[in-house]
This record gives sequence, C-alpha cells and structure tokens, in this order.
Amino acid sequence: MKKKRNFETDAIRNQHERTPFREHSVPLYLTSSFVFDDAEQARAMFADEISGNIYSRYSNPNTNEFIDKLCQMEGTEDGVATASGMAAMYSSMAALLRSGDHILACRSVFGSTHQILNTIFPRFGISHSYADITEPDIWEAKIQPNTRMIFVETPSNPALDIIDLEWLGKLAKKHNLILNVDNCFATPYLQNPVKWGAHIVTHSATKFMDGQGRVIGGAVLGTKELIKEVRFFTRHTGPSMSPFNAWVLSKSLETLAVRMERHCQNAMALAKYLEANAEVLKVKYPFLESHPHHALAKKQMKLGGGLVTFEIKGGLDQGRKFLNALSMISHSPNLGDTRTIAIHPASTTHSKLTEEERAAVGIKPGLIRIAVGLEDVSDIIDDVEQAIAASK
Repeated sequence: MKKKRNFETDAIRNQHERTPFREHSVPLYLTSSFVFDDAEQARAMFADEISGNIYSRYSNPNTNEFIDKLCQMEGTEDGVATASGMAAMYSSMAALLRSGDHILACRSVFGSTHQILNTIFPRFGISHSYADITEPDIWEAKIQPNTRMIFVETPSNPALDIIDLEWLGKLAKKHNLILNVDNCFATPYLQNPVKWGAHIVTHSATKFMDGQGRVIGGAVLGTKELIKEVRFFTRHTGPSMSPFNAWVLSKSLETLAVRMERHCQNAMALAKYLEANAEVLKVKYPFLESHPHHALAKKQMKLGGGLVTFEIKGGLDQGRKFLNALSMISHSPNLGDTRTIAIHPASTTHSKLTEEERAAVGIKPGLIRIAVGLEDVSDIIDDVEQAIAASK
C-alpha cells in the first residue's frame, strides 16, 4: 500500500499534470474561455455530463489546482475559489439559505460578516441569532425550527476566542444543521474543522495562504453535495477568482507550513513579552496558559496562530499613540503577511459595530491586534517596546 504523504510534501508535490511543454512549475492559464473538441463535447460539458473547463468564470486549471490542494489539506471533498474572502463567506451562506431560514452565529466574527448577518440578509428574509463563545449552555436553546446553519470562526477576529468544534459538530449533527467554520486565522496547517464535524470550511486566502500581502482571494470547501450548490451560486453570480491570483496562491501554499511555524513561534515570543510588560493590561494568545480557552486551543490546534491582541494602559488615547510611534511594524488592515502588522479594531475593522456590540465580543477601546510576521522576533519586540515607551 502506498504510504500517505505528509502535509508539507503534498503542498509542494500536489500539482496538475504537465503540458506537452514539460514545465516543472505549473503554467499560468490567462484565458477567458476554452476550446471544445466538437459540438457533442460542448453540449455534454454544459449539461454537466462530463467535466472540463468551459469559461474561466466557471473554472480554470489554476483555480482547479488551488482548490485541489486546499481540499487535500482540509480533508474536504470539493471546493470553490472566490475573488475574496468575503465573497467566500457570503457565498457559503447565501448559496445554502433561503428566505425564512435562520442562522445561529458566533457573536465574535469579522466586522464584514456582521454586516452580512445584520444588514444584508434581513433584506432577503434571512434572520440570525448570536451566541457567545463563553456561554455554550445557551446555544441549543437558540436553535429555532427554521435554523439551517451554524456559522463560527475560531480563533475569532479579533478577540482570539476559541470555540469547541467537537462539541459544536455534535450539536449540528443532533439538529441536522450545516456547520460552517471560518478557518482563516488557523489555516488548514494548524486546524481542520472537518475532523470535528464541520460541513463547510471557509477561508480568506488573502491572509496566511498568500502570506506576502499580494493578492485577494477566498475559498469555500466542503462536502460534494453542499459545494454543488455553492458552485451553482458562484457560477451565476460571478465572484470568481482570477487565474493569476490562483496561480500565486497555489505556489504560496507550498510554503504555508514553514511560514506558519515561524508566525506561531514569533507570536508566542511576542505574547510572552507583552504579558510581562507592566504597561500592558491584558494579552490574549491561544497558546498562552493565561488564555481562557488554552486547553481547548491545545486540543484542536497544532500551534497558537500568528495573531496576538493586547490592551495597553491609557485606553484609546494611548493605543493611538502606540500605533503612531511604531517604526518598523506596519499600520494596515491586513494580516498573515511576512511583515508584522498592527491595527486598532474598534476604529477600523469593527468600527461599524455599536459600542455595545464591540464590548460584547471583547473589543475594548484600547485593544490592539498584531499580526506577527516573519522578521527576526527581537526586532519585532524592540519596535513594540519603543512604541509602548513613547506612548506613555
């Protein structure tokens, strides 16, 4: 029996077959459409009787390879590449929900996901309820007769809360619900939600998958049955990933494992430094023993991830001074880059939430999120240290 290859090997060696030109690296297929061999092949492809590329809005060899790699990494049956992470989040829900349906969502989710649930879906008759990660006992009581899906992200953005995927998988199975997990912060290298019962896994490929802040992209992965619905939705609504972005992302996946190891190593070192700094009120990092869900993070994640959040003394004003005093670290809304990035969630990524909504998910006025990059960690800590000193 052929030995199963490891994650790192598959990420590098799982690529599409070579063309007659015998290239070692997969070529870039910049074409809007594809040529049929004959009229019968064209008819059969459009009728979904045979597989094949028709039009790059539907599929392309580059997007196909990218998705094949991700399915291998996540342990899913099929997937769809999208133009952005939010296109993936929206498509993973909109394709599977109807007017009158209800979603049970984790309260701590990305700001734009909140906008989909709070503002966009009510226009189409889709309702939602929020449940707190810290109160697992109330989740089942919030399930309604018309509940169709549970949507969560873990670790959450930006609170870095962890939800028990095994427990949630059992809850979804008990009530015959679709469990949809945003796995962006963990990546498939650190966590596989399908292992715990998820039916759909969504990603913003813009982040750690690209890893260098170059391109935008997303992915919806899951069972063949559910992805068939998502593919129909995206095929006719058009949030398709460009072949160039797919080519870049597929190559980036080859280094995902080694990059995530360094991101996590640096993040852990920074978190320990911040925890020992007298000017810092509170630090959250999943693999710190002080994290409220530390044991759970150790159970379902390989490492703690590349994000650290902390509150600096002095609240909002000192937080702004800290950001303005940073010298090397970038002030940007992105994350998962080779370069370390800092952001103030309350005034940027989650600014559309009310003050009460932010407080409910742990976003204090002085909260800082740092996406720890791949620089030498001593340089990262030095910049943070001088910025804290300058912000007093």
